[in-house]
This record gives sequence, C-alpha cells and structure tokens, in this order.
Amino acid sequence: MVLLVVLVLGVGGAYTMQATDQAAFCSGCHSMDAQFWTFKHSGHAKLACNDCHAPQNLAAKIPFKAAAGASDAWSTVTKNIPDVIHANKLHKDVIQANCKRCHAPTIETVAMDSKPYCVDCHRSVPHKSRTPISTRKVADG
Repeated sequence: MVLLVVLVLGVGGAYTMQATDQAAFCSGCHSMDAQFWTFKHSGHAKLACNDCHAPQNLAAKIPFKAAAGASDAWSTVTKNIPDVIHANKLHKDVIQANCKRCHAPTIETVAMDSKPYCVDCHRSVPHKSRTPISTRKVADG
C-alpha cells in the first residue's frame, strides 16, 4: 500500500512539474497575455517557460517553483500585478544560468563586464516586443 502511494505521488508530482512548466499553464492568467503572445512568436517558442525561468536542478526547482507560484497566485488574487514585471536578482541569476546553459558556445566571446546579465541587452529576445522597430533603442531587441 505504501509503495502504491509513493508511486502515485511520484507520477503525479512528475506530471504536475511538467505541466506547470508549459506556456499553456503560465498563460492561464490574463496578466500573462502579452508575454504568451510574444513568446509564441519568438525563436524560443518551442521551449517551456521554465526552461528559462526556473532552475534545471530538480532539488532547486521544486522550492523555486513553489515560491514563485505562490507569489504569482497572491499577486493575481489581490489584483496587485504591476504593469511591467521586473525579475529580482534571484530570478535574473536563474535566467542567466539558463541562457548560458543553452548558448554557451555563442557567448564565449561576449564581454559581460559592461552589463552582468544577458537580458540587460537582450531583454526582448524571448518575448519579442510589440514596440515598432523604428522607435526602439538598440538594446530593446
């Protein structure tokens, strides 16, 4: 009986982790409409949201997703969602590690001394931009 419970929890947990990594889950909140639309039209559209936005190590990913999910849910329930969402240092560090994980061969020659994070210059790469290109600054993507 204990083995069955462990098996059900393991399979259920794995399914839940995978399902909550996907854009379809993340876009379930109206606050993510623009991010979902632009992401689906980007070069990163085949990735899951948490390929970039969560640690890839399972031991770090579980508490990270739990904390981020609780924070997002609270913001949604209290209707306290900022117009522009800015990543804090922890989230930027996770995103940076994931940029490097996938793009290591292409960033070997990039001088990271002027700005510490890839997204400082490439902020709109994964989520594109609805700003007309004629009005964007170079770093806007």
